[in-house]
Amino acid sequence: MNKNDLIEMVQQQLGGTKVQAEGVVSGIFEAIAGSLKKGTDVSIAGFGIFKVKPRAAREARNPRTGEMVKVAATKVPKFQAGKALKDLVAGK
Repeated sequence: MNKNDLIEMVQQQLGGTKVQAEGVVSGIFEAIAGSLKKGTDVSIAGFGIFKVKPRAAREARNPRTGEMVKVAATKVPKFQAGKALKDLVAGK
């Protein structure tokens, strides 16, 4: 499933135009991304939690040259599935 599939599903559920459905889907993604950018978790009951986790600075090896390079500390998005989603996927 991709973004266009989600847009079509929203359009079928709402009965509006494809442009309206695209606005809804894009708005949801923008809201999640905006909250994560601010460092705020996004919790959706029965689905899961989108979080921002810090990744420490480290040394890594360049696979082409074998040279050690420093990788700066950064923040990365993470998703933690909720129990209901885990159970659904597991077929419980």
